[in-house]
Amino acid sequence: MQHILALPAPSQSSKKHIAWNKGKLLGQKKPFTLKEIWAIRSKLEFENRVRDMALFDLGLDSKLRSSDILKIRITDISHGKDILSRAMVIQQKTKRPVQFEITEPVRISVKKWIDHAKLTFQDYLFPAVRKPYAHLCWKQHDRLVKEWAEMIGLDPQNYGTHSIRRTKPTLFYEKTKNLRATQ
Repeated sequence: MQHILALPAPSQSSKKHIAWNKGKLLGQKKPFTLKEIWAIRSKLEFENRVRDMALFDLGLDSKLRSSDILKIRITDISHGKDILSRAMVIQQKTKRPVQFEITEPVRISVKKWIDHAKLTFQDYLFPAVRKPYAHLCWKQHDRLVKEWAEMIGLDPQNYGTHSIRRTKPTLFYEKTKNLRATQ
């Protein structure tokens, strides 16, 4: 005697699998232009978003990946109460040290954030809002970048955290047309 396994007939209401990237723009994100940088800075300053201004400025200036910026502690970029003009971090992806310059306007922006948030030397520069002793997560940083793009009338889907990293080298290359110097 054979047993026959009867499978239910497919119903009309069964849901199809929807791809995670359906309707999303994939690939490289656009860098910001100089005009867009100033528009974002103006909006952030007008709205007194001190943390966002420091995060935006440091991201542009350092050319670090989002994961590396978010893990910076105050002791990594300061000596006493002064913000260093050069700092060094170990990159998460490559595990290699990278030195970056912090220009005077960015030092002022970062110092203003530290004072505003009353951060101590062992704190992350960009602490998480809900989790004590943790740093801002990458996803929140990505949301902020998209929000900054949207607030000046850009399509947020075209921008992400890597847009911040790519901006300064792109502007430098457009000005000099020297690929070696840009690298």
